[in-house]
Amino acid sequence: MKAENLLASASINIGVAMFILSLFSILKKQPSNAPIYYPRPISLNHHIFLDERFTFSRFLPSLEWVRRASRVSEGQILQQCGLDVLVFIRLFKFGINFFTVSCVVGVLVLLPLNYIDGDRLSSQFHSVNSFTISNIKGGSNRLWVHLSCLYFISCYGLYLLYKIHGKSIRETIEKLTQQSLTNRYTRRSDSSKIEILKEMLQDVCRKIRHIRGEAMLSEKELPVAFVTFRSRLGAALAAQSQQHSNPLVWITGIAPEPRDVLWSNLAIPYRHLPLHEIVVFLLASLLTIFFAIPVTAIQGIAKFEKLRKWFPPAMAVQLIPGLRSIVTGYLPSVILNFFIYIVPFCMIAMAQMAGYISRSKKDIKACNMVFYFLVGNAFFLSLLSGSLLDQIGESFTHPKDFPGHLASAVSAQADFFMTYILTNGLFGFSLEILQPGLFMWNYIKSHTWHRGKRKTAYLNSIPYYRIIPFVALSILIGMVYAIISPLLLPFLVGYFLLGYVVFINQIEDVYITYYETCGQYWPCIYQYILVALILMQITMVGVFGLKSKPSASISTIPLLLLTFSFNEYCKRRFVPTFHKYSMQDAKKNDELDEQNGLMEANLQNALDAYCPPCLRPVDFEVVESCSTQPLISPK
Repeated sequence: MKAENLLASASINIGVAMFILSLFSILKKQPSNAPIYYPRPISLNHHIFLDERFTFSRFLPSLEWVRRASRVSEGQILQQCGLDVLVFIRLFKFGINFFTVSCVVGVLVLLPLNYIDGDRLSSQFHSVNSFTISNIKGGSNRLWVHLSCLYFISCYGLYLLYKIHGKSIRETIEKLTQQSLTNRYTRRSDSSKIEILKEMLQDVCRKIRHIRGEAMLSEKELPVAFVTFRSRLGAALAAQSQQHSNPLVWITGIAPEPRDVLWSNLAIPYRHLPLHEIVVFLLASLLTIFFAIPVTAIQGIAKFEKLRKWFPPAMAVQLIPGLRSIVTGYLPSVILNFFIYIVPFCMIAMAQMAGYISRSKKDIKACNMVFYFLVGNAFFLSLLSGSLLDQIGESFTHPKDFPGHLASAVSAQADFFMTYILTNGLFGFSLEILQPGLFMWNYIKSHTWHRGKRKTAYLNSIPYYRIIPFVALSILIGMVYAIISPLLLPFLVGYFLLGYVVFINQIEDVYITYYETCGQYWPCIYQYILVALILMQITMVGVFGLKSKPSASISTIPLLLLTFSFNEYCKRRFVPTFHKYSMQDAKKNDELDEQNGLMEANLQNALDAYCPPCLRPVDFEVVESCSTQPLISPK
């Protein structure tokens, strides 16, 4: 890619992002937009100070939301939002810490080393490729510097993972210690006539639901139940042990939170779940195959010289000054982001079909599906269709040059992923905080059929399955290209800084917590980052070999062994804590409850919390969802 193409993409993305963020800072100040930009404080009955007077300052952009986000501590996030949200924010902090250090190493060491080839300046000074490892001559001793930087960056990444692992383990145990067996439910009471009538109506509805539920359950008994124990120790022993010699006859497990349960999926027989998984796998495979078509077409646009050969009318783009830079530098990343935007929604629909009994398991499944889909399609398929296939075609006419073509092919796609990071970060995060679709919907609703009525807050939970995989993909891209094309690193630092302040704002003012898994997302995030580290090291083994430096390739193997050993240690030391509840901690918590006289209260709370939806009292102030429907739908 020429420098002007990258400059065109950066200019457009930065300009659009500045406009959107400025517009957001203005709209956030308007009282009429509080249901969109302050739904969380509204739902918690927190006071929001918005000046309703017509003042000039209300219509001036400001950075107050950025300053406010920068002052939020991890302790506040843990206390107000829970461990899941803290783990989510730590993903951005990992990106900031890792790529800041990598950026310093890359800009101060690798960039000058790549640009100055031997005793001469690069003849490709006008090209982005002059800053990549492809500009280093084959067999050059300068590649040892790249190997040293690879060791340093990899070890620093492992250190950050170990550090976060330890903190997450401690906080998980503390969260389990503080957490009661169930949430306590409170209900406001009033002696007014309206409240009395409402309670009477609730009692009637409860009886109707009870009769309806008993009638349906008598026709079909569900082979599933929530069993409540008097102590955590008893519950942990029963949930984590095999109850029958045939493990498929009687299956036990730790129950999800009451608010996390998907009651409708409890009716799915356990023996049918493998069939659901097969269907989900087939659907995901079809989506993967279908997605190969637009990715290949996008790379055709990015490679203008090839596009001009395949489609001669494309030469007309050159007639307009600057249009080619926009078409090849900006348009491909926009189209790719448009297509992959729909992927998370497809995956969450597939995960819903898998029959999981909790929202958290469904979201984690969708999160994994989206990440590996993006790795296979948005990353590898872009690499193959955009560079390797072209290089292989040339190798048929010049077979001896194939190693050189393959070595340059890896770095050839760095320019495309630079524009992808710019578009996904600047444009994507800006739209996330602006919420233009919800803003337009609220505007139309407020000025048509809902005019003059009381506005309700637009409450949503954090879409982990939509955000975590895309952020993890950016980490993977950054790690793979950290040594190959260090010019990408400053863009990634900006990407994670913007993402951090955007989502701190969102969790403080917009998103609410629908469930808490005590950090179950961290093992997934850890696995994504580890995949990125291993892929970076394997890529460099190949690059060193193709650069006629086999000794450097061999010297990379100990680093791979160190990474695999680190993973084995973490799987044995840290990961089990996220999936199992130790007897020691359970007994310790039971003793604390017994000292405080909470054993009977916790038991009663558990009985109330896991009451089937058809037996719960109706709250007429809350719109019912699918979670309050009977376990079995009437035929």
